[in-house]
Amino acid sequence: MIDSIKTGIKKGIETTWMLGKIIIPVYIFITFLKHTPVLDWISNVFKPLMGVFHLPGEAAIVLVLGNALNIYAALGAIKAISLTPMQITTIGIMLSFSHSLFVETAVVKKLDANIGKVIALRVGLAVIVGIMVGQVGALLC
Repeated sequence: MIDSIKTGIKKGIETTWMLGKIIIPVYIFITFLKHTPVLDWISNVFKPLMGVFHLPGEAAIVLVLGNALNIYAALGAIKAISLTPMQITTIGIMLSFSHSLFVETAVVKKLDANIGKVIALRVGLAVIVGIMVGQVGALLC
């Protein structure tokens, strides 16, 4: 029993360290961007596209990080910008379909599946569901 507890604590610390190495730097970077004109510029450029999902322009950063890196990078960015619970839900559902595209595309390639179709399906589902959830969120809020 003591060995199980020790193993659990060790694994918990290792996992926390691994996630912290991703989330904390992203959080610091996005927080830094908030104090420069860069985040406002990104927000204005992506505002029309993100509006389709009823998200602010800054949400584009979260989606890019989640799709290009992983969900944990997206979490760091979510924490650094101000989003409503509904907006976080929309992003979370979208990323559940299309997270970590580079890594998972490599896995799909090893399975000899059609990479183009898999990416189109994952991103397409993320967009369709994002629009639907965003619409519902707009009605509820």
